[in-house]
Amino acid sequence: MPSPADRLDSIRDVEHLEDLLSEPTPAVIEALARLDGDVLVLGVGGKMGPTLARMARRAFDEAGSRRRVIGVARFSDPSLAERLKGFGVETIAADLLDPAQVDRLPDAPNVVFMAGMKFGSTGQEPMTWAVNCLTPALAARRYRDSRVVAFSTGNVYGLTRPEQGGSKEEDAPDPRGEYAMSCLGRERIFQHFSLTQGTPTVLFRLNYAVEMRYGVLADLARKVYEGRPVGLAMGRLNAVWQGDANATALQSLELAASPARIVNATGPEILEVRHLAEVFGRLMDKPVTFEGAEAPDALLNDASRTIAQLGKPRIDIDRLMRWTADWIARGGQSLGKPTKFEVRDGRF
Repeated sequence: MPSPADRLDSIRDVEHLEDLLSEPTPAVIEALARLDGDVLVLGVGGKMGPTLARMARRAFDEAGSRRRVIGVARFSDPSLAERLKGFGVETIAADLLDPAQVDRLPDAPNVVFMAGMKFGSTGQEPMTWAVNCLTPALAARRYRDSRVVAFSTGNVYGLTRPEQGGSKEEDAPDPRGEYAMSCLGRERIFQHFSLTQGTPTVLFRLNYAVEMRYGVLADLARKVYEGRPVGLAMGRLNAVWQGDANATALQSLELAASPARIVNATGPEILEVRHLAEVFGRLMDKPVTFEGAEAPDALLNDASRTIAQLGKPRIDIDRLMRWTADWIARGGQSLGKPTKFEVRDGRF
């Protein structure tokens, strides 16, 4: 079923953006209606968590279900908790590194684990490993009887040549840098508990979710708009609308299995950085300059299996680029967190 977003040429403001990002697809509504029990989102305070939790709430509402959606985070910004409550998402403030606080969390048959650390991991390696490995261990032990979708990243794969089509779920991990290694550690923790406890689990390898305020497209468009050179070293990438990534993650609850199942999540195509920058230049009427040269490989993810099983993204790359260019040219809000997608040595 088409979404109203399919016909939009512009996103008005942050409220409009977040409404679109949290719009449940018919497949999400049907999937959550088939599942028993509440949905608990651990680490709801990140870039994706609020709209994913709101999407689950909206899906339950449209299905006529009174089941709960509960978001857990530290909520260092209390206004986020208030916003989520306004959307019908219950909130619990907790430190997921504290075993006692994790043990006090409510039971939930369906858990989406989104806690993680990437930005600032270089120089804070001990904290990175604690957040990305200890937190999963505490959560996996607490929710041994639940169905779990654990967010991961395509960074656990090695660089691959674009003609190979991107890394597939069965490819051996080859992480570069401590961030990617700690993310593989997170996966191994969940795999261990899935095997020893029988916990149905999905390892959700995502790259890269984009929206107007954040992501690889926003990074590229902002460089073009500000007249900064676009680096070509990581010459290709994947991208997917964050609303579609939210939908795929929630649908993936039905795919949870023991041993843990790997699910790649991204858009259907491999995108060329040079081409993206040139299109942004035309859309914003800005000259484009480049630096460096394309390496023969890049961090690429093949999500064809997931797309065949759960459906293709609703929002295509052309519309995403038009939205992004329009948003940035109008001075739209930025989260101020560059993705650093161009980093090839894994140091974030």
